[in-house]
Formats: sequence, C-alpha cells, structure tokens
Amino acid sequence: MIQAPARGFPTSEFQTRTATAQRLMAQAGLSALLLTAEPEVRYYTGFLTRFWESPTRPWFVIVPASGTPIAVIPSIGAHLMRQTWVADIRTWQAPDYVDDGIGLLADALREVVPVGGAFGMADQMESHARMPRADLQRLQTLLGDRTLAGDAQITRRLRMIKSTNEVAKIEHAAGIADRAFDRVDEFARAGAPLSQVFRSFQAMCLMEGADWVPYLAGGADAGGYGDVISPASDDPLQTGDVLMLDTGLVWDGYFCDFDRNFSIGPAAMAVQTAHDRLIDATHAAFEIAKPGAVISDLFHAMNAVTNPDGAVQDAGRLGHGLGMQLTEWPSIIAADHTPLEAGMVLTLEPCVDLGNGKIMVHEENIVIGANGATYLSTPQDSSIRTL
Repeated sequence: MIQAPARGFPTSEFQTRTATAQRLMAQAGLSALLLTAEPEVRYYTGFLTRFWESPTRPWFVIVPASGTPIAVIPSIGAHLMRQTWVADIRTWQAPDYVDDGIGLLADALREVVPVGGAFGMADQMESHARMPRADLQRLQTLLGDRTLAGDAQITRRLRMIKSTNEVAKIEHAAGIADRAFDRVDEFARAGAPLSQVFRSFQAMCLMEGADWVPYLAGGADAGGYGDVISPASDDPLQTGDVLMLDTGLVWDGYFCDFDRNFSIGPAAMAVQTAHDRLIDATHAAFEIAKPGAVISDLFHAMNAVTNPDGAVQDAGRLGHGLGMQLTEWPSIIAADHTPLEAGMVLTLEPCVDLGNGKIMVHEENIVIGANGATYLSTPQDSSIRTL
C-alpha cells in the first residue's frame, strides 16, 4: 500500500485561508462571511463529518473581519468541532421547532457586523443556503439594520486554488481509484450483471483505501453507451459491450473523479477509434494546460479532436474543477475564460458521439503547475482495455 499523506491539515493552513478571506472581505466591504454549506464550513474549520447527510439540522459558521471563525451549531456537533482549531463554539439543542439556531446566529452576527454593515453569503452558481427560507427571512428581519449581501465569490475563488496538502489528498484518492480500476477484470466479464459490477467496484475502492464512494455511475451497451449518469441495471454484460465506470471516491474529505472504458471481448473498430480520439483529445488539452491559458482553451483543444464538425455537445462541458466536491468551479466550456493558475485541479473529460444514440467519454484528473500540468490519475494509453 502506498504511504498516505497525513490526515487533516495543520492549524496554519486554516489560519492562512481565513486571513486571505479577510483581506478579500475588506476589499469587498464585508464585515463577515456566513457559511452554511458543508464544503464552506469544512474549508475554514476542518469540520469533517458525514452527518451532513441528515437534512434536519442547519450548521452555521461566521468568518469575521478579524479574528477566528465562530461556530453556531447544534449541540450534537460540539465535541467534533472542538477537535478543530475553532475555539468559539455556540450551540443549541436541535432540532428546535420554534427557533432552530437563528436567534443564536443573529446574536453572533450582531457582535461582528456593525450597524449599517454587511455580511456575505455565497449566492452564485454551485452554492446554496442549506437552511429553510423562512429561517433566512427571519434572520434578515432580526438583522434589519445590517445587510445580507453576496460573498463576492471569495470562498469559491480561494477553493479554486489548492494547497500542496490538498493536492496530495486528491492524488492519493486518485491512486486508490487507479488500483481499483486495475482490478476490474477480477469481477467484470461477459455474463456478470452490471449492478453486481458496480457493487464489486465500490467494494474494491473501499478495500484499496477509500473512506467512502459517494459517486459511481457508468454504462454498458453494444458499441458504446447512452449516457454517463445512469445507475446500474441488472442486465448482464455481453460480448461486444463497452463498459464504462466513472467514480468519485473520497479520501480524507477530498475527491478524485475519473472514468475508464473497457471492451467486453475484442473491441469493434469504431470503439477503438473512438477511444483513440478520446485519449488524443485529453492529451491535447493537457499539453496546453498551464498558466497563460484560459479554461475555454482546454474546451476548444478537446472539442477540435472529438467534435471536428462542430456539432452541439449534449454534455455541455468537457471537464470541471475538483476537490472537496465531486465537481467544482470552473466548468470547461467555451464561455468560461477563467485564467489557469498553479494549484488548480481539473478534470479533462472529452466525449465522442458514435451515432445511433451511443457515446464514449474519457476522464483524467490533472493539477496545474507553474510550467504545465501533471496527471493525478494514471493516464491511459490509446488501446481500450479488453475484459
């Protein structure tokens, strides 16, 4: 087993994230950030738990203009939050059908946001409030002399550039998936139900070291597959099928996200040709993925190989950011001109249309460095693997 990075982060990393956010808050005229979603809360605190799967309880963290974050959370989370660097932890017994933490939150915000001041919440694409609309309205009423504003995309901008420690966790997650993909031939063969292949692959990811496997999609059909988001059917694999498995497994709170294609029996010429084009497209984007380029350059590099006629791509994008979430900002589309910067972790995900409603997709994970990109997943060669 490959040596894993250290779990968690040193306190200095959270201090740096918070201080950087506070500098940006000053520029944006914000007295505080209100964090309500899991990745936002975890980014500044290190609070890692799967208890977010329960929709019952809201969780709040305030990043003030100076000083350290304030956690306003259900009492059930106090013990775990005390394991983080956060010292100011205020709790209530949740759920409370009368006041589910909003009064306590309003009190905390009054302490750090002056009368006439503004506090920000994420309000752009890929964000959500994760609290009842009625509670959000009540909070605004309680703080009527203080303005709820957008967060100027501060947290999104910070999360887009990963630290060395974050990249190490993503790379380790990718290594786990690499090893699981290398063992697909142990359970995927003609006659095996696709649903069993999915279960076996998830089990393999866990055996190879994943903490959990929140995402697995794929497909299998003759000469390609219809989409890349379907759950598995109980239909058995057949000779001539193309099997695709796309996993987002997690290690220490960080995702990898890439797929692999397999041919059940010898690959048809059209399938092998499509696979060749996918690998060529991935390499074309990889070669130009460096500071000085923009996200749309990667889209056009891949699209020129897989879609030379310029037909509409139903998938919409050819990759995305990656980290604490399976998909993050930015999206690799023609309209996104975000400059590439060292520390960005991206997926490259070209798609080929084989006709008759069939497609093939390939995906790799990369990190942008000062002089170019590095693969975090093990890049595939042009020959599709036969099972």
